[in-house]
Amino acid sequence: MSQVTTEVLIPADPAAVYAIAKDIEKFPEFMPSVESVRIVESDGGRRVSEWVGRVEQFNRIIKWTEEDLWDDSQRKCTFCASDGDWDKYEGVWTFEPEEAGTRVVLSLEFDLNVPLIGPLIKGVIARLVKHNCEEMLEGLRQRASAL
Repeated sequence: MSQVTTEVLIPADPAAVYAIAKDIEKFPEFMPSVESVRIVESDGGRRVSEWVGRVEQFNRIIKWTEEDLWDDSQRKCTFCASDGDWDKYEGVWTFEPEEAGTRVVLSLEFDLNVPLIGPLIKGVIARLVKHNCEEMLEGLRQRASAL
């Protein structure tokens, strides 16, 4: 199992940044590694969504179902994959106000076992996941800056 934590300071109001992050169906617009996101269930702060992602380096498509618990009062989201290609995929997003805007922190624990490629590739996968998280936060930053 691996863990990644990425963060960014976005010069925008926390409520606006949080709203952009909650609009997960738009992630394919600013994340090249995400082909699609479809919300299949929504009940208050709980959402279940189906994700399709691309791992270009391995010429592979990965799919998973994710449950998100959005806490609007805390501006926080906990999430985990409930089905799909990830052996483990869970984490938390936080959106904290700062003088200069919003500090977004994304922490993720994951494990993806790809048959026949072994443990040497786990380091590569960890770097790809970290890059993907950074790409997501940069996309949020760009969208919030455009407001």
